[in-house]
Amino acid sequence: MAGGQTGIYQVSYVVRPGDTLNNRRIKLYAQLPNGRRDSLLTGTAVRVLDPNVPQLARTRGPLAYLNYGLGEDRLGGAKLGYLDSLVLLHVTGRVGGQYRVRLAENQTAWVPLEVARLLPPGGLVPQALTGSWSVSGDAQYDYVRVSLPERLPYRSQLLSEPARLVIDVFGATSNTNWITQRAGLQEIENVYYEQPQPDVFRIIIDLKHAQSWGYAVGYQGNTLTIRVRRPPARLQLKGLTVAVDAGHGGDNHGAVGATGAKEKDLTLAIAQRLRQALEQQGATVLMTRDADVSLDNGARVLRLRQAMPHLLVSVHINSAGSPAAKGTATFYRYVGFRPLSQAIYQELLKTGLAPWGNVGAFNFALNGPTEFPNVLVETAFVSNPDDERRLIDPAFQQEVAERIAAGLERFLKETRARGPRGWWRKQPALAR
Repeated sequence: MAGGQTGIYQVSYVVRPGDTLNNRRIKLYAQLPNGRRDSLLTGTAVRVLDPNVPQLARTRGPLAYLNYGLGEDRLGGAKLGYLDSLVLLHVTGRVGGQYRVRLAENQTAWVPLEVARLLPPGGLVPQALTGSWSVSGDAQYDYVRVSLPERLPYRSQLLSEPARLVIDVFGATSNTNWITQRAGLQEIENVYYEQPQPDVFRIIIDLKHAQSWGYAVGYQGNTLTIRVRRPPARLQLKGLTVAVDAGHGGDNHGAVGATGAKEKDLTLAIAQRLRQALEQQGATVLMTRDADVSLDNGARVLRLRQAMPHLLVSVHINSAGSPAAKGTATFYRYVGFRPLSQAIYQELLKTGLAPWGNVGAFNFALNGPTEFPNVLVETAFVSNPDDERRLIDPAFQQEVAERIAAGLERFLKETRARGPRGWWRKQPALAR
């Protein structure tokens, strides 16, 4: 309301030379339809950045990340990707709890305040020339190492058909005159680069196998290091380490059904049965929780990154506002890990649960790691009376666990059939 008249008013403030807007509220004036003028102060303080004095920041903490935009839902903003610590960012604005950062010409992202530390104003905008780089392997991984004078931001993508890693380094321009590939490589087929725009350096890594088993991107000093995981020596459950995550726990009850059944209890019951089924097949099982305890998702991710299982299954129970919603679903974030979610989904349908779907680009913490294939299983809807009745039945919990284990076996079998890189090109069109 302005001047006693209700309505929607658009006001603007023109920044003039000499203005000193440094974290203070601005008085704005509105011209009303009756010819009167009214004023109001902005709800928050405003600071205008001087383009001649760049504002820089560095990422902090082990789970720093960038968002595409300011959109939010219960899973948070859509993530562009995770970053290592101490990555240098060029801050160009702030809205609420996020800084806007410039990645490249016409490319911006947003970083939450809690994972970025502002530096004193001034300094050099993040940019660098790449030097020559190397590709090598050790007993466990293949590596790509690119030396840079500064920790620049990056984005990685895991693609399929063919299996390929694509890493964009923002602020970097090629001065690479050779790439040395040393002996011992087992998973990297080819490495090369492109310069899609002057300040975006693109690293492309072709993988030897159709199925990726994970990768990590980070810095060793100022050397960007891409660690590519090799497939297990034997594609069978015996000898593999499988992480099983029982969703929620402790004071986080998750969804609750009409009978009072809590998601945290149902997920733990299924996860424990899944552990038993996998151990009977000779797998080593890592449980993120084995009791009714509170455990933050960030802590789960950090523990899993340290343990480095071959596969991760996160068990959850679905819920919806309408009791009509029912069925089973699996979720993945990266298309390169989709085959795992598809295999488990096909096995879960054998329980007779309705098909809810195979959902991609899912912005959930336990789907975030790139280091190992992972899947979120939403077994059934506790908000649906029929699904809830089945979920609280121990016999059905056992059946779900056995179907998930069968899905893991199916994934391994299909991975063996897919074989090395290029398999998909040789198949008839209907087989794709």
